[in-house]
Amino acid sequence: MKNILIALLFTFAAVSCSQASQTGDTNNAKASVKSEKMMDSNSQTALSNPVDHSAWDALLKKHVNDKGLVNYKAMMKDSVALNKYLDMLSVNVPDEDVWTDAGQLAYWINAYNAFTVKLILNNYPVKSIKDIAGGIPFVNTPWDVKFIKIGDETYDLNNIEHGIIRKQFDEERIHFAVVCAAMSCPRLRNEAYTAEKLNAQLDDQARTFFNDESQNKISKDQASISPILKWYGGDFKDKAPSLREYVNQYSKVQINQGVDVGFTDYDWALNEQK
Repeated sequence: MKNILIALLFTFAAVSCSQASQTGDTNNAKASVKSEKMMDSNSQTALSNPVDHSAWDALLKKHVNDKGLVNYKAMMKDSVALNKYLDMLSVNVPDEDVWTDAGQLAYWINAYNAFTVKLILNNYPVKSIKDIAGGIPFVNTPWDVKFIKIGDETYDLNNIEHGIIRKQFDEERIHFAVVCAAMSCPRLRNEAYTAEKLNAQLDDQARTFFNDESQNKISKDQASISPILKWYGGDFKDKAPSLREYVNQYSKVQINQGVDVGFTDYDWALNEQK
């Protein structure tokens, strides 16, 4: 009987140890899964804006003045650095499941502006970006030139602006940030757009644009504004009750109520430093 009791005790101890071991393994497994999830979460946070735009930032600070005018001749001498930045964009396609909206939008604005500069340099010297398309068969405008390689796709500037930026982001201020290399375009900002500063940068672009007398003629009793707001009127219609009130959000001079807002002519001359 004594031997039987001893055997039962050993069996119970063995089972208890086994259960404890299994519980420990289960807890370890749970901890491992939790750790992996935390690593995944941390990785996603780290990858929310994985593209470093500092190379483009350096080029802008070096070759673009405070008025947004470009020294294309000097930029051409830095074509290796520009091409390296564009190549980096080409292999880092924004991931909508991982990147923040601000990170994606900053990427596409920088891409549009940098590839526009590249298009000018590819055809330099030109007096206007609109002169480029004439020498390319079956291309109606310079914005239809398929020269932008990003991931497995080849884009033109229209694809980026209208097919991606305007389609995917409800953000009318992009019209003060994407720059088509013309004098009547908004100034080319001499710093890169980044996710962290994007909202402040877009606000600053809008304020600068509407207070630039070469772009908009605004007084209390009369206003002629850029035709950009006519061409893309649908993008602005839900942002303010009227164009007058939209402009007044950013303009130092407030347009009086009841004043009809007209539009200026557009200057397509190249945005080049003289």
